[in-house]
Amino acid sequence: MSVEKVLETMKAAGKALKAGEIADAAGIDKKEVDKAMKVLKAEGKIVSPKVCYWEPK
Repeated sequence: MSVEKVLETMKAAGKALKAGEIADAAGIDKKEVDKAMKVLKAEGKIVSPKVCYWEPK
């Protein structure tokens, strides 16, 4: 599922990323990244250190 892939990509990057950067790095569509990030935000697994950037908690 794309949720796990998005989280793995964010962890591997080692820095905060924008949704578009995550999509490029993971090789999946940005719409899928947005959906996955919505789930991860709801679960409290990612945080935003600055506007439009996200990283694992």
